[in-house]
Amino acid sequence: MFAVIKTGGKQYKVSEGDVIDIEKINGEEGEKVVFDQVLLVKDKDLEVGKPNLKDFKVTGKILKQGREGKKIVYKYKPKKRQRKKKGHRQPFSRVEIKEIVTK
Repeated sequence: MFAVIKTGGKQYKVSEGDVIDIEKINGEEGEKVVFDQVLLVKDKDLEVGKPNLKDFKVTGKILKQGREGKKIVYKYKPKKRQRKKKGHRQPFSRVEIKEIVTK
């Protein structure tokens, strides 16, 4: 059984026991999280939402709140002696999917 959920503007294919890194969500490590925007569920038959399925939820547990490695952005204007170096670390949440629940 698997489901497609939407969180942080992205879609993820998940099944029970998966560990995924998603855009940062509010909450502490060890806290339970519920994803309401379930787009698709495949068990014995396929159920597709328009756009969401009202009868399904996906529950999970936050394992870690962290930040990815640094990405370097370097802007350069030739003949102007203009250089700019910036770094960015994107925050993420590592979530373990516990179960796919029907209401």
